[in-house]
This record gives sequence, structure tokens and C-alpha cells, in this order.
Amino acid sequence: MVDRARSLGQVERLVSSQALHGSESLCKLLRYLAKHVLDHPGVPLKEYQIATEVFGRQPDFDPQLDSMVRVQAGRLRTKLAEYYASEGAADPISVELPKGTYVLCFHQGASAAVRNHGGAAGEARHDSAPFRQTPRKWIISVVGLSVLLAAAVAGLVALLVARKNSAADASAEIHAAPAAFHIFWKGFLTGPQEPWVIFSNAAFTGRPDKGMRYYNPALDSKTQILDHYTGVGEVLAVHELDTVFGLLRQLIRVKRGSLFSLDDAKNNDLIFIGSPSENLALLDIPGTQEFVFKQVPAGPRAGNMEIVNIHAQSGEPKEVLASPANQPLVEDFAVIALVKGLNPSRSVLILAGTTTMGTQAAVEYVCRENSLEQLLQRLAVPRSGELRPFEVLIHVKVARGVPVGSELVAVRREPS
Repeated sequence: MVDRARSLGQVERLVSSQALHGSESLCKLLRYLAKHVLDHPGVPLKEYQIATEVFGRQPDFDPQLDSMVRVQAGRLRTKLAEYYASEGAADPISVELPKGTYVLCFHQGASAAVRNHGGAAGEARHDSAPFRQTPRKWIISVVGLSVLLAAAVAGLVALLVARKNSAADASAEIHAAPAAFHIFWKGFLTGPQEPWVIFSNAAFTGRPDKGMRYYNPALDSKTQILDHYTGVGEVLAVHELDTVFGLLRQLIRVKRGSLFSLDDAKNNDLIFIGSPSENLALLDIPGTQEFVFKQVPAGPRAGNMEIVNIHAQSGEPKEVLASPANQPLVEDFAVIALVKGLNPSRSVLILAGTTTMGTQAAVEYVCRENSLEQLLQRLAVPRSGELRPFEVLIHVKVARGVPVGSELVAVRREPS
């Protein structure tokens, strides 16, 4: 058994390694698992405990519906295998997270065993008689080389097993992702580069301490623009997307809308978070054609953002708006649309509400298995089929500043 101080020292060495560099969530998980096994040996850990204490999930977290903990544990196993297959190969202590458990294991490394054998051989040399020194040296050399060879073979086997387990973990995690995820996100997993997530950060004028408002080029041409703010919904939306793409073993690149360029649009698959009123980059590329964002021109809601249903069908609303600004927000509307980009070979996904809560709900709708399956069913996408361009309108219920339910209001899909 490795003592506590050396175990914690090895954990800190892992945290500062290249394998885990920049992965704050995995480092946090590793430290938590290490502290638990050292403070409470033999006591198992539950997914719920990890989700709420490490990743800040709400008390209503359900491991059956959210596989986040299993995904992060699988990523940590992969990183540990990578570390000990490269920069940590000579470490005196190895750290393992066995499959099927969240109990961390510390083992004496192979390099320490080699040094111990070397020490024993050295002691034997001191005990040898002068007239037996040459034969004994030869024997010791053979034994030493044998030990080194055995250690090398053991290390090679461990490396191959680690790589095999790492590949198996990755494969298992990919296959563990719901089928709906593979169907919906397939177009964003096969491009030459990782997809770009463009989140809105509207242009404001004024000061945070005295009040801000949207920048109006007709009135504020010489006023300083504040373009480093975004909504709560956009922040949580980026987290949702990162979780889904982590499950699918795909990186994403996140960029704020004010730094977006048309070159980005030509060369990448894009996911826009936020409406054209705040994600101004959407004004420069092909957008939605069926459900269009516009400002209310006149009346008591003048200036508010609404979604216009261009070809409203029987039973569908013509225009929809969120709750009035002078009342608690209890409902919003959002658009989910897949359209072709400036480069027809690239895809653009638009996830936008009239408020930040609607935007969050739109992203959650395509990141949750149940709602995503419902969407694919309404779009009549077969299990082995290809997702074609579409636009849908959803109604969002909001309670205490949190989207709590969404339902499809209207669906438009490109004919097959």
C-alpha cells in the first residue's frame, strides 16, 4: 500500500502533467477520488455523489438520464493510460481507476521494483569471496539482466493492456452515446476540423453601474461599444454542447460572435447560440427562412424581439413573443434550424430564443435524448438516414429564470 503523502504527491504530478494540462474538470475529479479513497478506504462512491459534489449538479440529478459522470470517468481513465504510456512510464507510483468503479487505486510502480532488485544484486557483490568474484559477477550480471528483461516485458505488456483498455473505453463511450445523438450530430463529427460554436455577445453602450442598452448605430456612432457581455442561457448552452460533444469524442471550438468572420463561415461547420438581435454574425450568412426574428415595429411591444412564422399553417401562430419585459418571464419561443452555410458542403445549426432563456432551452432540446428523439421523429429521419435542412419553432415554459419545459409548435423540413 502506498502511503498517503506519496499518493497525494503522485496525484499532483498527474495534475501538472501534459496529459491532464488544461482539463480542469478531470483534475478536480482526480483530486476528489484520491481524497475519498485515502480518507475513506473501502467505501464506494456513487455517481450521484460525484455529480453533486464535484460537478455541481442539482439535487434532482438522475444518473439514469444524465451520463456525465460516466463520461468524465472514462475520459480520466484514458488520460491516466496516456500518461503512464508516455511521460509517467518511469514514475514510482501508478494511479488506476478500474472500470466499473469510482474507487481510485495506487500501485507501486515497476521502476521501484527494478531499483529494489538492483540494490539486492549490489549487496550480493559485497558478500562475494575474492577467488569467486569473477564467476559471481557473471552470475549477478545474468540475474540482473534477467530481472531488467522481465521488468521491460512486464512494462511492455502493461503498456499494451493500457492502450487496449484506453481504446476499449473510448469505443464503449462512443457506443454508449444515445443513437439519437449520432444521427443528429453526425454532420458535425465528420468535418476536416472541429465545429465552431459561436455564442452571442451583443453590442451595448453605457456603463454597468449606471445602466446599459443595446448599441444603436444611428444614435451611438461615436459612443464606446461594450461587446463583452453575454446571457446566462448562452453560458449554460456552451456547457451543454461541450458535454454532448465530449460524449461523442469530438472537440469543439468556442468563439464569441463579435470576433466571427466570413472566412470562418466558409471553412467550418458552425453552431450559433443566440438570435440575430444579439448574435450579429447571423446577419451576414444564410439564416432561417420560415421562422424569422424581427423587432416589433409599433404598439405596446414596439422594439421587442418576435419570431414571425412566414408560412403559418392552420392552428399555428403568426407571430410569437416572450413574456413582456415588465412582467415575470414565464414563457419564451425559440428556433432550432439546420441550414446550409456559405460553403454548401458546410452545415450551420442555429439555436436561438427571443431571450437568453429561450436560447438555453433550444440548446437543451438538442442535447437531451428524449426531446431529440421526438424531434427526429417529427422530422421523419430514419435510424440510418441523413439529417436534412429543417426549421422548427418551440414554445418554452420558464419558472424562476429557468426553462422547465419545451414543446414543438411548428416544423418545416426540406423535402427528401
